[in-house]
Amino acid sequence: MGDYFRGPVNAAIQGREVEASPATETYLVQLLSDFANPAPETRSTFDRPVSFLLHDAMQATGSQRFKKLQSLGDGVLYGLGFFGQDVEGGDRDYFVHVGASAYGHAAQMLRAGQGVSSGPDVLDELARKFEGFAEVITHVADHLLAQSARGHQGVVKLYERWMKTGSAVLEQELGQRGLVPLAKQGGLH
Repeated sequence: MGDYFRGPVNAAIQGREVEASPATETYLVQLLSDFANPAPETRSTFDRPVSFLLHDAMQATGSQRFKKLQSLGDGVLYGLGFFGQDVEGGDRDYFVHVGASAYGHAAQMLRAGQGVSSGPDVLDELARKFEGFAEVITHVADHLLAQSARGHQGVVKLYERWMKTGSAVLEQELGQRGLVPLAKQGGLH
């Protein structure tokens, strides 16, 4: 499944001009693969408000704390990437803060456990560039939606998402299907 996401992730990183280490790019590919076939603990990421999940993670100890922090960071990153168009501005900032904090605390645990850095610090990079990586995942989500849209209903879904996001990927796909979306008027030609 990882190979399926490698091309779109690489294209999104280049298209969004986000600097990413090869290890972080691989991490994003694996994250998308994991969410394509989610484990039970992944499915429950948003069963409760993320502030409660962050609090629970910070109250945990040892490997349980690390696992909860990483899982929360992954869930928020994926959620913003695929469903962020439904999150209002201030709320989006809040989710970015929670996701970046979760990754940052997990990275800190790794550094404290190792004493010295022994290679790329993927979680720290995800924490520092969280919003940029959320945009990368959004780009991938738009690409996947564009590739999978079939028939009139598929085109309507593309258009509805484009109306919410203004995505260049979706605009290009609509154009390839003979539709020219008009941003200011909110229509098609």
